[in-house]
Amino acid sequence: IGISNQRETSVLWDASTGLPVSPAIVWQSKQTKSICDGWKKKGYEDIVKAKTGLRIDPYFSASKIRFIFDQNPDVYEKAKKGEVLFGTMDSWIVWKLSGSLTHITDVSNASRTLLFNIHTLSWDDELLEMFDIPKCILPEVKPTSYAYCKTASYHFFGKEVPICSVVGDQQAALFGQGCFGAGGIKNTYGTGGFMLMNTGKRIVESKNGLLSTVAWQIGDQVDYALEGSIFVSGSLMKWLRDQMQLFENTKDTQVMAESVENTNGVYIVPAFVGLGAPYWDDACQASILGLTFGANKNHIVRAALESMAYQSKDVLEAMRQDSQISITSMKVDGGACANNFLLQFQSDLLQMPVQRFKTNELTALGAAYLAGLSCGYWTQDELGVELSKEFVPEKSKEEMDSLYSNWKKAVKTCQSYK
Repeated sequence: IGISNQRETSVLWDASTGLPVSPAIVWQSKQTKSICDGWKKKGYEDIVKAKTGLRIDPYFSASKIRFIFDQNPDVYEKAKKGEVLFGTMDSWIVWKLSGSLTHITDVSNASRTLLFNIHTLSWDDELLEMFDIPKCILPEVKPTSYAYCKTASYHFFGKEVPICSVVGDQQAALFGQGCFGAGGIKNTYGTGGFMLMNTGKRIVESKNGLLSTVAWQIGDQVDYALEGSIFVSGSLMKWLRDQMQLFENTKDTQVMAESVENTNGVYIVPAFVGLGAPYWDDACQASILGLTFGANKNHIVRAALESMAYQSKDVLEAMRQDSQISITSMKVDGGACANNFLLQFQSDLLQMPVQRFKTNELTALGAAYLAGLSCGYWTQDELGVELSKEFVPEKSKEEMDSLYSNWKKAVKTCQSYK
């Protein structure tokens, strides 16, 4: 079994009963903003970034844990006694599958909690003290590809099955794409958008709003990555479908976007929960700009798809500056990859090839590859994924630069509504 999961989503459960002590808090939740603001005012930001490679933000797990404690003082008291356990969703699943015997996580998930020192590869006592989180609630940190335990035979599958990988979803996609060496880069168009670049054994400290994170650990070898997290990507299309009712099926959006020559000046900045990398502006407002009586739903749908590509370019440019690594092509995955208009526009905007593969579920594939490595099912030399289509630029750099310049103006307009 290989497990991939939403990385920052957090749950606390009773160590005796195995029951959650409160609802899990999902990675997109902003309800811990006031806690994060308080930590920033105390001057914690620099030390957090230096140790974890992350920023103080509601996105990460630490403030979610603290929120549950603050809302449930009795849970906090139990936690100090070791009667409550914490985990991101991988830990919760392994705990359940193992019959409540194994409380672990891997380095890729631990590095998303705001509690893990990516230099020492261990939980950081100073951070735990700063945030007032008991160390005894935390899972044991293991490599990403590793024989952690076996499932409880009396609960699942009728026999014991080894659990051999645990990996955060975006790192799993990076591995599934075959980005094994420094400079390998992938972009996932999911609910959110996530671009990761393998930086090898080097931790690259970003000066442009990116995150430094652990990619994976295989044996004693640890790879690191730069990451740009886009909070709203595919979920924008879901909003246009379910709330605005502009179309019935997301498959229709390609035809709608291609039915018009351009967006007629319409730009959408999907800052429904603020903007992630490279802006990290949680006060920014989601907006549709440039509307005229000439705009119709096809223009709006096209603008929505283009916004996914613009946000990805924002992150890629930051990655170029931080890493000083030449980027000549980008591998992509996620549900929106089925949309040819999006990928062609992305290629035009980046002025580089964009590669889509026959296997689109690269997150699942990455988890499977890492599990197979651990149990000896295959070697890394055997791993790969077959190319489905390569999109190459068809529009001029000058034309795309002009559109991108207008996008940057649209973002600034939304940021002014604080």
